[in-house]
Amino acid sequence: MHVLAIFGPTAVGKTSVAIEAAKLLRERGEDPVAVSCDALQVYRGLETLTAAATATDREWLEHRLVGIAELDEEFSAGRFAEIARREIDELLAEGRRPMVVGGTGLYLRAALAELELRPPVPAAVRDAVEADIAAHGPEQLHGQLDEALRASVHPNDRKRIARALELQRAGLDPLPAGGGELWTAELRHPTLLVGLVMDRAALAERISVRAHEIAAAGATDEVRAADAAGASRTARAAIGFEELLSGDLDAYVRAQCALARRQLTWMRRLDGVHEIDRTGREDAEVAAEIVSVLVNREAYSAG
Repeated sequence: MHVLAIFGPTAVGKTSVAIEAAKLLRERGEDPVAVSCDALQVYRGLETLTAAATATDREWLEHRLVGIAELDEEFSAGRFAEIARREIDELLAEGRRPMVVGGTGLYLRAALAELELRPPVPAAVRDAVEADIAAHGPEQLHGQLDEALRASVHPNDRKRIARALELQRAGLDPLPAGGGELWTAELRHPTLLVGLVMDRAALAERISVRAHEIAAAGATDEVRAADAAGASRTARAAIGFEELLSGDLDAYVRAQCALARRQLTWMRRLDGVHEIDRTGREDAEVAAEIVSVLVNREAYSAG
């Protein structure tokens, strides 16, 4: 049995397509389960902001790894990899179809491939790096990186500079063994990786509409409550957290559009993606194509 992975930019309709695909798989006698692959949907208390699967969605398709962390916890790709791989392995052992669904590229790879991911660093090291970046800016801290890293990390990429410095100061190798292992095409299980795309203008419109719907559904109150509860640095990285906290809805929409561009960049780096342009297509039609490709792929592998 293949793992089915559905990736794509925010607002492209990954969850709704996965639900329709699950219906078709159940008609074939299967028992599919979604394994969420989203760096922020792991947090309990950010369900509205992160557009996590709703109670109604979960009635149609069981979702794992949603709301598994408290808001004040730091969460990493390494921690996610351990949990997600175990979920996938157990589902396959039970004869159930794992459907890995999400838009966080690193988490997707962490779930599907044997990546060598760096562990969390001590809080004191992390806090010191954050203080240095706040005081001096990312460009100056970029100069403290090892030579190999300086060439591969942009001087304005605050997040990657911070993470690399944390690891460097903690005495850990900031790069996976072999340097390029992050993009490995070697997967743990046979997998159909589907990438959903859409016309740029149509996607931008969907992003704007959904961002306004999320805000209207109470996301601003949600981030205020999370802020008051001492949300961790990784929880606060949720797109829209700071923007809605400051009441800037337009900035939230822009941040979502920027996220979509990054996700599409990730997709171009993933090997073996079956890309589906869903512009003007209903969820059920897209799901039918996915299941058809999946069935044909498995038949070919079997024989």
